[in-house]
Amino acid sequence: MAVSRFSMASNKKTALMKQQMREISKLLADNKEEKARIRAEALIRDDVTIEAYEILQLTCELLFERIKLITTSKQVPEDLKTSISTLIWASNRVDIKELGDIRKQFKSKYGKQFDMDAFENRHGVCNERVVAKLSVQPPTAFLVQTYLEKIADQFEVDWKPANRLKPDQLAEPMAAPIGYSVQVAPGSGLIPVDAYTATATNGGEDDVGTENASDAMSELGGSVGGGGYGNAAAAPSSASVASASVATSRTSVARMNDNNNNNDEKKYADDIPVAHVVQQEGNAEEPDIYIPPAPGMSNDHRKPPAKNDDFDDLEARFNRLKR
Repeated sequence: MAVSRFSMASNKKTALMKQQMREISKLLADNKEEKARIRAEALIRDDVTIEAYEILQLTCELLFERIKLITTSKQVPEDLKTSISTLIWASNRVDIKELGDIRKQFKSKYGKQFDMDAFENRHGVCNERVVAKLSVQPPTAFLVQTYLEKIADQFEVDWKPANRLKPDQLAEPMAAPIGYSVQVAPGSGLIPVDAYTATATNGGEDDVGTENASDAMSELGGSVGGGGYGNAAAAPSSASVASASVATSRTSVARMNDNNNNNDEKKYADDIPVAHVVQQEGNAEEPDIYIPPAPGMSNDHRKPPAKNDDFDDLEARFNRLKR
């Protein structure tokens, strides 16, 4: 049963891998290199798993042919120790439930200590190739790039890696994606140019504020004129878009503050009381100070009050009485 199960699992993964290779070739054609690298890593994982399945299948066939030797011997045969230990070690690392039943049978026959030694691979008793293929370590960056190059050749895709691997990166796992192959505004397919160039049409004092935005938008010129991004290199950098956005935001905020200040000055200019010096006719030496009414009060009497003639007559009479 385990041999048949390994064969079925291998055939299923092989069919899925062919579909995955076609999807990776489409990603390379669309210049989505980072996503293609992640898919290639999953493809490598399935490829090495199938390789391990083939070795485990051969191991099961060997034990099936020597089942009589196993049943008659009280101790583990030396020539089968590695094979039996490998099956026990791989029982919980593959999706083959029959290996769990095989492990239980060997545990009941050879004891718990032998089962633990094989399950933990003590003293390196298990098959090294199977242990390496079923390891949780990710594949190297060199292996991932090699798979991508082979897929591009097989499906006739004109693709070259955007970033060449350095010598010290060949044996290391693939670096985490940074998003250089992600298109700007992928949902709509449009580049928000108006957000960065709208303030450039106002002229005058806005020309100084939009200088940084114009410099940043110069990087977008080639891609915008071409109607989109033909490849990852033609896409504008996120730093240029950010600098343009910051410059435009600063200009807009400065303009709004200036408009608010002008409106406040116009609103309250007529309400502020101002003292005026008004000179009476015929008496230029002694000016009277006229203070207008406070805001909100009646503004009917804007002129200073006239001098009272009756008051002058009474003052003259009082002076004559004193004499």
